[in-house]
Amino acid sequence: MQYVNLGRTGLKVSRLCLGTMNFGPEGMTTEAESFRIMDRALELGINFFDTADVYGWKKGEGITEQIIGRWFAQGGGRREKTVLATKLYGQMGDWPNQSRLSALYIRRACDASLQRLRTDYIDLYQMHHVAREVPWDEIWDAFERLYQAGKVIYFGSSNFAAWHIVQANEAARRRNFLGLVSEQSKYSLICRHIELEVLPACEHYGVGVIPWSPLAGGLLAGAVAQAASGRRAGEWVRKELPRHAPQLEQFERLCSELGEKPADVALAWMLRHPVITAPIIGPRTLEQLDGALRALELKLADETLKKLDGIFPGPGGPAPEAYAW
Repeated sequence: MQYVNLGRTGLKVSRLCLGTMNFGPEGMTTEAESFRIMDRALELGINFFDTADVYGWKKGEGITEQIIGRWFAQGGGRREKTVLATKLYGQMGDWPNQSRLSALYIRRACDASLQRLRTDYIDLYQMHHVAREVPWDEIWDAFERLYQAGKVIYFGSSNFAAWHIVQANEAARRRNFLGLVSEQSKYSLICRHIELEVLPACEHYGVGVIPWSPLAGGLLAGAVAQAASGRRAGEWVRKELPRHAPQLEQFERLCSELGEKPADVALAWMLRHPVITAPIIGPRTLEQLDGALRALELKLADETLKKLDGIFPGPGGPAPEAYAW
């Protein structure tokens, strides 16, 4: 396994992050299989796990966090080996102050996550979305209290625009606080808009980028070939496939010429970027987890990168050069 610093911090995390969103929801990964996947991840050297209080998708229950907590409770150094990231913001109840980023809710949400996760600290606590109505001084005051209490070590964001990252880190700087050290953004060959503003902002501030949906929900995992073979795909893939079919057909032909799986090429393309810390992989099975490791070994030639840019044109570089002279 390869390891890299999380942004400008000294924290070492694996180059792949284990996403746990599939753990627990009905029809997805069972608790027993979730345990096996997490154990296997540690065996492979993946030490970076990501979750959220809303995962499990039963309001207020935090099902996925509970599964991880019961896995930690088995002992064997599981908690000590894991860099644990979770998120707050989503609706965890029907009453006011049971979502978003007020100081009151931040305090309650952190305590609830700690209880479900059966741990006394969170390594990386992330805002799942920006709350524009909450002053940054209120947010940082609440986060600083969690830090001082030893409940959280690092703080990050998710789905932030570049100007949110700037606002947050400038506010933290005025308070002599470390500020954001990571940003989770939707990023893949198909969805490259963060190259305009978010990636340059993160690079400037030393914020590590943790891409979610790096395989575009499965579209970049060989969706065309799977459809042709009659293999079952998820509802979202079936819906989106016709819109992206011409690009995906070219992509899968290129991968076939390289002798590589489409998912491995998509991840290897992403890992080459210096600001990318660790794409989030969300395996539903052990086989999917084991298969993701090939991307760490795969180095794409410049010619291949040019072909990928031709198939999936990005915005053309950072802003404003991408759209101005």
